[in-house]
Amino acid sequence: MAIRWSWASPRIALIPALTTTAVAFLGAILWTIWISFTRSRRFPEYTIDLSSWSRQYERLFNDSSWTTALGNILILAIGNALAILFGFILAAMIEREKRGEGFFRTIFLYPLALSLIVTGIAWRWIFNPDLGVQNFLRGLGWESANFNWLADTRTAMYGIILASIWHGLGFYMALMLAGLKSINSEIWSAARLDGVSLWKFYTEIIIPMMKFTFLTCAILLSLGVVKTYDIVLAMTNGGPGTSTWTPAYFVVNSFGARGNIGYASAAAVIMLLMTAALFLPLMLVTAWQARRREERA
Repeated sequence: MAIRWSWASPRIALIPALTTTAVAFLGAILWTIWISFTRSRRFPEYTIDLSSWSRQYERLFNDSSWTTALGNILILAIGNALAILFGFILAAMIEREKRGEGFFRTIFLYPLALSLIVTGIAWRWIFNPDLGVQNFLRGLGWESANFNWLADTRTAMYGIILASIWHGLGFYMALMLAGLKSINSEIWSAARLDGVSLWKFYTEIIIPMMKFTFLTCAILLSLGVVKTYDIVLAMTNGGPGTSTWTPAYFVVNSFGARGNIGYASAAAVIMLLMTAALFLPLMLVTAWQARRREERA
């Protein structure tokens, strides 16, 4: 009886959490998918017109604002990938130079303590031509200095990327540093004795050994990019025009400003599919690599 209770008790304890997940998470997803096939506007309607069930999706992919949002996601993904690269470089530098490791780790992790809203506001001040870098440079005599990126449709996204990299750099550095510390110290000693160049040592030995760390960073980056909203709201509020809209911003705008819950639900469903398309392959690769490692062990 004691054995049976020890088997059943943890499963009984999980019932409230599983119920909450099923109702609040899976239920909300199914509800959103259903609403996306209806003609719902400010208030939800639950009748699906089979003659025009794809109406919201057809409107969505003919909307230039949605096309801009999808393009911006690609730009954000490529730009924010630099945070992983720079994070690895910083981690390698800190790992090689042991002195001051705690100090530099704290300095680079500090931006992570700030919310994306606060980060966005701070960087909006930095890009402000009357208060930020442009005003400072012109005060030094560089009259042609132009750092008003957020006012230009061609450079506004790059300003958001710069702020995003600053915010997330310390996090990826910490992950990379943990990965570097997990490598056997004898490998470092053997490479030095064999006279392996620093470039070959990292590109041919260290980076392949850290593939799981890079995969983890890629998964977290992809999830963060798809749901980018806070920093866009704080820095540009989607402007100039719609040049910095992202899918998450599009969803909130469709529901809040346009008052169209069916249209917003269709965009949210596409966001869900994008997340699954990015997340699931990376998870499958990670699981496959982990299984191969276990089989070799």
